[in-house]
Amino acid sequence: MYKHLKVSLVIPAYNEEKLIVPTLENVPKIIDKVYVVDDASTDNTHLIVNKLIQKDKRITLLRHQANKGTGNAIITGYKQSSKDGHDIAVVIGGDNQMDLADLNNFLEPIANNEADYTKGNRFLLGGNAYTDMPKKRFFGNAILTFMTKFASGYWKIFDTQDGYTAISKRVIDKVDWSRASVGYGYVSDFLILFNVYNIRVKDVPRKAIYLKGERQSQIKIFRYMITVGPRIIKKFFWRINTKYLIQDFHPLILFYYFSFVLLPLGTILAFKVGYQGLTGLASGNLAVLSALLLIMGTQFLLFAILFDMQANQ
Repeated sequence: MYKHLKVSLVIPAYNEEKLIVPTLENVPKIIDKVYVVDDASTDNTHLIVNKLIQKDKRITLLRHQANKGTGNAIITGYKQSSKDGHDIAVVIGGDNQMDLADLNNFLEPIANNEADYTKGNRFLLGGNAYTDMPKKRFFGNAILTFMTKFASGYWKIFDTQDGYTAISKRVIDKVDWSRASVGYGYVSDFLILFNVYNIRVKDVPRKAIYLKGERQSQIKIFRYMITVGPRIIKKFFWRINTKYLIQDFHPLILFYYFSFVLLPLGTILAFKVGYQGLTGLASGNLAVLSALLLIMGTQFLLFAILFDMQANQ
């Protein structure tokens, strides 16, 4: 328990027979229950977990008969945690990449009613991602973080792609999880979903563990970006339509849509003017119109972002 609150640990696991052992052996006493959700692993993950259960009765194994994705495994753990009456559910991976010595950083804001959902930030003071994260992942993480900030409205959340989180039972019971994506893109999707529910999210510092010689993350970053990127864009439109048009009207949605019309038009005209310039037949009026559309579109977009930030303080 933490400050009289029951705390569970949810660990989604897929083919983690090697690293699940050190992950479970380092669970501190503050954790009341551990849910390992085996997402239809094809290795011996479930057999190893069953052996560890004999040593630690806090561990419960939940198994998916078919692979449903990391997000779905987490949701399975969330629902079981809430059903069993735990006040906070912490999520870490089964790859021994998340240090449970940082656990209090995640629990304290929720226990003090400062946040409903805390999210690890490997770049805050005390984090080590700047120096230790593989360069390819660093680049992909930066792009996806910016896209998620834009799509979710949580502009002050820096490391949006980190999977080390904690959530209150109230949020688990409040959210319609059928709307959530369940694959690797869940980290972005959960934040977009939470924004519609006005969930308070807070970044907390944590140190990442990068073991030399171990292939911990199973994500192929560029394939991940190609798969997840379009879904983030789609969910952005779902968020602004739901939050600023259906739930309660806010003029920022008009600024967003005006910018999405004017900027492409201005860009198309700019290319046309450039092409005409190569042939010596460029139209001055067309050039002025192109510049005007681009300037207005940029202004509309900047105002929309500003209003979005203010609405999500």
